[in-house]
Amino acid sequence: MTLHSPFGPLSLRATGGRLTALVWGPSPTPPSALEAEGLRQLAEYFDRRRHVFDLPLDWGEGLNAQVRRAMAAIPLGETRTYGEIAHDIGAPAQAVGQACGANPLPILIPCHRVLGRNTLGGFSAPGGVETKVALLRFEGAAGLLI
Repeated sequence: MTLHSPFGPLSLRATGGRLTALVWGPSPTPPSALEAEGLRQLAEYFDRRRHVFDLPLDWGEGLNAQVRRAMAAIPLGETRTYGEIAHDIGAPAQAVGQACGANPLPILIPCHRVLGRNTLGGFSAPGGVETKVALLRFEGAAGLLI
């Protein structure tokens, strides 16, 4: 099953009872029950009926897990900087940026809500920064200067 979102087709991957990846493209196989639930929640998000996801996610380990949990705590419509997250978790901002770029579950773990101090930063999904901006606009990000 594939979700046809405003940002193109999306599918999910799960392993061991946790979602492990959001794929920017169609799925070649039928979804598991967990993947189907994740797609249902994403559809609610795109219909503006869901602001928080309630799914078992693979957070990764070490710094990646810390950064992903910090990103997941950013409310819809808000942003944080790499530096703010770095300060909160006690890590260098560059390492936070690398962890954001390695996020396998964009949207579910909202790496698009993390910006540079004076820049948008990057975004590894198709469309890059343009997709990041579109997601932030979709969410009504406060103070977005673009």
